Amino acid sequence: MADTYDLILKGGTVVNQDGEGVRDVGIRGGKIAALGDLSRASARETVDCGGLHVLPGVMDTHVHFREPGLTHKEDLESGSRGAVLGGVTAVFEMPNTDPTTTDAAAVADKVTRAHHRMHCDFAFYVGATRENTKDLAELERLPGVCGVKVFMGSSTGSLLIEDDDGVRAVLNAIHRRAAFHSEDEYRLRERMDLRVENDPRSHPIWRDATAALMCTQRLITLARETGKRVHVLHVTSKDEAEFLAAHKDVATAEATPAHLSLFAPDCYERLGTRAQLNPPIRDAVHQAGLWHGLQQGVIDSLGSDHSPHTVEEKSHPYPKTHSGMPGVQTLVPLMLDHVNAGRLTLQRFVDLTSAGPARIFGIANKGRIAAGYDADVTVVDMKRRETITNKWIASHAGWTPYDGVSVTGWPIGTFVRGHQVMWEGDVTAPSRGERVRFLETLAN
Repeated sequence: MADTYDLILKGGTVVNQDGEGVRDVGIRGGKIAALGDLSRASARETVDCGGLHVLPGVMDTHVHFREPGLTHKEDLESGSRGAVLGGVTAVFEMPNTDPTTTDAAAVADKVTRAHHRMHCDFAFYVGATRENTKDLAELERLPGVCGVKVFMGSSTGSLLIEDDDGVRAVLNAIHRRAAFHSEDEYRLRERMDLRVENDPRSHPIWRDATAALMCTQRLITLARETGKRVHVLHVTSKDEAEFLAAHKDVATAEATPAHLSLFAPDCYERLGTRAQLNPPIRDAVHQAGLWHGLQQGVIDSLGSDHSPHTVEEKSHPYPKTHSGMPGVQTLVPLMLDHVNAGRLTLQRFVDLTSAGPARIFGIANKGRIAAGYDADVTVVDMKRRETITNKWIASHAGWTPYDGVSVTGWPIGTFVRGHQVMWEGDVTAPSRGERVRFLETLAN
């Protein structure tokens, strides 16, 4: 008797831990049930993936969806709509909302808001403060929490722990890997007079590569002292990448498509304050160093740092402008274009967006196309050439720094736990997002 599945993805090139090959993917009950030749099997639905690549679901572990409190910029529904339109099946959302996500009630509120309202699966960071340090061991184990986030340098929002004693206390309190915005706040304060009014080109001069390296060096010293694991977010410099190569036992590292795709001063001259990020986009030498770190395996994951602001907010004169740009929807097409340009392989892209996040955060049942895993799948056309436009962007912000940029490689379909949620640019199913589960907190 032939096997029966809920869904078969037919004839696509599956990219996975054992290489690339044309295979069918059988899905049953929201899980991967079989891989191989399923021509004799039956299914309630079959999707022809001939000529397409079938990837493990892309995870973006660094987004700011702004809800609650700042929903004129973004909310959980609109942010996740952009995610699935861009081929992303799960996101980890940051705590600098209003109010901040720093206690159990705030976490529970976000999980409730997200459940079956977000189009992709989700988890939330808990923001570390001096006041909640004593509670972090409990907070980091709450359902739907991916870990603790620490801002060692000030950015958008009010969360900040800049001193070694404060960071040491956080690391001593927690057990899971914590994520860090690593810029030395003391150096940033000393250099504020280097900001030039109306000139965003001065942004990376103020928040220079030394500020990032100094903070990361301090962080690694504290991680070794406390015996804890850290994840350095949005690495931006050649110096950090070289330093972190010697500390992979305690530190994992993230890069963003923005820092890999844009460089100074070109981006500031073309985009003005729309290119303003924290940490900043740096010059071509640092971008090349970042790519070298990625190619050498120092970079473990990609995160978009999707941090939308309205056009009005980005139009204020520098330095009164908000730092941040939309990015979750463009992560996949930008990086597939880099794949087609020969800067990384498709398997390395999969490692950075699926297997890498699963390793770093201990994600349960995600990150591979393998029997028993969640049927999270990103289907892409590696040959399709498209132009990114503001009109395509689902974010409330309504703009992208890549408006008018042509790319080769495009997301065609997004499947979350076996549900087709996007196909050929249309959101095709009601929102069914659920919280991501973690190996260190399976009881939750």
